Amino acid sequence: MIQLFKKCSLVLLTLVILGGGCTKSENQDPNVMTLGEVGSMTGSEATFGTSTHNGIELAIQQINAAGGVKGKKLKVLSLDDQGKPEEAATAVTKLITQNKVTAILGEVASSRSLAMAPIAQQYHVPMLTPSSTNPKVTEQGDYIFRVCFIDPFQGHVMAKFALETLKVKKVAILRDIKNDYSVGLANYFAETFKKGGGEIVVDQSYGANDIDFKSQLTAIRAKNPEAIFVPGYYTEVGLIARQTRELGIKAPLLGGDGWDSPKLKEIGGKAIENSYFSNHYSEEDKSPLVLDFIEKYKAAYGVIPDGLAAMGYDAAKVFADSVARAKSLRTEDLRDALSTTKNYPGVTGNITIDEKRNAVKSAVVLKVVESGFMYQTTISP
Repeated sequence: MIQLFKKCSLVLLTLVILGGGCTKSENQDPNVMTLGEVGSMTGSEATFGTSTHNGIELAIQQINAAGGVKGKKLKVLSLDDQGKPEEAATAVTKLITQNKVTAILGEVASSRSLAMAPIAQQYHVPMLTPSSTNPKVTEQGDYIFRVCFIDPFQGHVMAKFALETLKVKKVAILRDIKNDYSVGLANYFAETFKKGGGEIVVDQSYGANDIDFKSQLTAIRAKNPEAIFVPGYYTEVGLIARQTRELGIKAPLLGGDGWDSPKLKEIGGKAIENSYFSNHYSEEDKSPLVLDFIEKYKAAYGVIPDGLAAMGYDAAKVFADSVARAKSLRTEDLRDALSTTKNYPGVTGNITIDEKRNAVKSAVVLKVVESGFMYQTTISP
């Protein structure tokens, strides 16, 4: 089964622009339930898509090995959106209208999920994003869900950590103005930080794919902040860290789950060390569920799973659980089952879906160190 999955995914990843894919006869197999996945398998944030895809793949393999769900094996058709919202919209349309998938897993990035969600809602196909944290995503309709926390909570987590653990009162913000995730998270952090008695001394912005941040960082340096909140993606954050230290700024950087990639340390080097970010899980967690997941993931892929892999894994498992509980395989019944998910024991924590189709769960704060990411604390809702 897994070989067929990989073969099918490879074909789809190669032929997405040309409209190729698996045959209708495969999709109509009465013993198979076909799900769609949209992710950034290539492009500047490819580790997001690859990690999530691997997590989903591992979960599907385990579900099928245990007999599937409601007598059906699960199969995932994966399309690469290259990290572009317009490609994500094209991909989800194809999966729904041509491949006739039962549900959508994805996207990781909020901007791309926002491009996909109205389409899934239009066709009444459940969409479950593993890790898009912008609140607007699930506001697109009652078929749109997530298994991750949302940015108001993530902003609260990092503001609370800055105030209570780092004991800082003056923070600068450097946000990606072209990124819904970054803009929203910056706003939520600032709101909580100021309510807690802190001061945002300067708020600067950049655009995705920028490589020179020295003018913004020079303006930040002039305000002498005690920390800098950079709620972007690892691609730019690593460069920002290097240029921050080159300008003699010693303040730690703070961020969100968009930092979570092995590439962060590779790009940022020593400059990113002793900075902190919020995330969905820690590889240092010693719970049996997490240890088993890490062991099996390492056996399958040769690396320790990051938070995106864990979120992909949990998304697939939560969806399978909802299928098992649903009255039927009609999309409205699958939607209703997803909406009643309570205390599902995920790798990233117990997952409950609230009335707005968001996950209520805890977050962890990690410190970037020479060897990788070190667990600092867990903050609950």
